Amino acid sequence: MPAEWQPHAGCLMAWPSRAELWGNRLDDAKRDYAAVAVAVAAFESVVMVCNPGDAGEVRDLCGSCVNPIEIPINDSWSRDSGPAFVRGPAGEMAMVGFGFNAWGNRWHPHDDDALLSQRLAEWLGLRYFSAPFVLEGGSFFVDGEGTLITTEQCLLDPNRNPSLTREQIERGLCDYLGVTTVIWLPFGHSLDTGPAGTDGHIDGIAQYVSAATVLLEVPTDPAHPGHAGARVNLDRLATATDARGRPIDVVRLDPGTEQAVAYANLYVANGGVVVPVAGGPNDGRALEQVTAAFPDREVVAVPGEVIAFGGGGPHCITQQIPAGPVVPA
Repeated sequence: MPAEWQPHAGCLMAWPSRAELWGNRLDDAKRDYAAVAVAVAAFESVVMVCNPGDAGEVRDLCGSCVNPIEIPINDSWSRDSGPAFVRGPAGEMAMVGFGFNAWGNRWHPHDDDALLSQRLAEWLGLRYFSAPFVLEGGSFFVDGEGTLITTEQCLLDPNRNPSLTREQIERGLCDYLGVTTVIWLPFGHSLDTGPAGTDGHIDGIAQYVSAATVLLEVPTDPAHPGHAGARVNLDRLATATDARGRPIDVVRLDPGTEQAVAYANLYVANGGVVVPVAGGPNDGRALEQVTAAFPDREVVAVPGEVIAFGGGGPHCITQQIPAGPVVPA
């Protein structure tokens, strides 16, 4: 699987649809998903999956820069319910679909989301591989050179793959994502629990900047709920090496004391970085830190509070489609 910072052919998103999740904020969620889509579309093409009959609404709110496709869905977190795009030895692109159980059976129904990867492969005409275990895209990052970083908090939670050992899960990651080294961090985001949580996805606290360089949320305030866990994650990365034997260089992101959005839950686009903000006093400092980490990309702020209310951020609602020739089905 190519790294997120490598060239994209486009970006995959999904339109908000679960009324019981958003409640009276569903219209706000659609507005902010549209804001993310428009921000990403300034750098690369955007495909928006939506339920049959919703394409007109997508066009009305997103404009002509977003291409809606009507495929049945239950929810709107394409990073998790959608596919991973992988390349073969000659750079040809195919698609991997993983089992999806709505973050440990938190939400029902999720049958259409569980079929999204396969249906997208049929729509795109891509060769498709079905992985025999549960995995969400927000629970891992790859460097495109054989290394994968994930969290024990999420992947070892028995509500995902209760019959698999850690070693079996690691084998599956290697087999289906083409990695040879798995780095396990103990903890994901400290706020990533509860009814809308994902049990510690890594994309709430980290993002690859480049090979062997990781942006990591490290709160300096001892009162921050993620302060202690971040130190444990730092210690783990300090002793880790990637698939090529390189130590991991950590770029720290301090989110401040009161955190309404996960600033690390950002999307790396072609030439850009799309970052959630909450309209609070910590936004400016976070944007400065992200800009320093990605000096060669344009940093764009998007409204993140409503998406955070739903349980995620820009990274959770996007999935990069790597550049390269496709492998026909």
